[in-house]
Amino acid sequence: MKKTQKPSGLTAFTIVALGQAISLIGSGMTQFAIVIWAWQTTEQATVLALTGFFTFGPVVLVSPIAGALVDRWNRKLVMMLSDTAAGLATIVLLILYVTDSLQIWHLYVLGAFEGIFQAFQWPAFSAAISTMLPKNQYTRANGMLELARAGSGILAPILAGALIGFIGVSGVMVIDIVTFLAAISTLLIIYVPQPKITAEGLKSRGSIWKESAYGFKYIWKRPSLFWLQMIFFSINLTATFGFTVLAAMILARTHNNATVLGSVQSIGAIGGVLGGFLLSTWGGPKRRIHGVLLGMIIVSIFNQLLMGIGKSLPIWAIASFLGAFTLPILNGSSQAI
Repeated sequence: MKKTQKPSGLTAFTIVALGQAISLIGSGMTQFAIVIWAWQTTEQATVLALTGFFTFGPVVLVSPIAGALVDRWNRKLVMMLSDTAAGLATIVLLILYVTDSLQIWHLYVLGAFEGIFQAFQWPAFSAAISTMLPKNQYTRANGMLELARAGSGILAPILAGALIGFIGVSGVMVIDIVTFLAAISTLLIIYVPQPKITAEGLKSRGSIWKESAYGFKYIWKRPSLFWLQMIFFSINLTATFGFTVLAAMILARTHNNATVLGSVQSIGAIGGVLGGFLLSTWGGPKRRIHGVLLGMIIVSIFNQLLMGIGKSLPIWAIASFLGAFTLPILNGSSQAI
């Protein structure tokens, strides 16, 4: 009897993107609920900032080694392990919460644990795209991913805000645990080819440290790629300041109105969906660098400047929508490069 062939190519990628979208809805709901819990418990923006620091700090530290390891390992397995780690973190969070043992420092520890695995997930996902799809579909594929992220961003705050009063924070976490199984399931049923060995790849082989350093050397020898990374480094460094205090700012200026916070996030996510849809159908600008640089300018104006000076829902909604609408074009163009 013939074995059933697993989905591959664009079909497989679409299945994975759908699974990730479902999982992201659950993760977004938990994140929303925890932000509200942490703010109501401490009323300190520092707590939210430190949670972000302990989550993304390991990503920065581990990423160089993670890239080299992903090149050695099975990309599909790495993505599955990363999703599993996120699910385990939520399970521990749920146990601590229902036993009335949850403390702020637990968020830092679990965030760091999840961040370590997150450092492996994105390189594995990006590398998998390059083996699953032809080059002319890269931008469209990244548009689909942005669409999945933004789509989950619409539903997560609305669902979390609506359900938290009925099922509580613990109920929201249970939904998250169930949805992460969707991401694992979709990866199980699809085929992700391993990359072909190239001359550049053979040249870089050696110890983990040598391969990690080779990535930096590779970028350093290509000035245009190096300076593109430096631009992203600068923008992401400064943009994170505003992003870190966004939830605290809105809650503080609205007397802890979670509905307003959820509305701003959902409206922004609608903009992201439309931007992702535009990118996935259009394919992005022919000169990708124009999409990157113009995208950075537009996102900075709306997501940082207008969002910061705004003091009411209409202004925040406009800023959130237009900034998020542009983001898929920016990120899609960058990933295509």
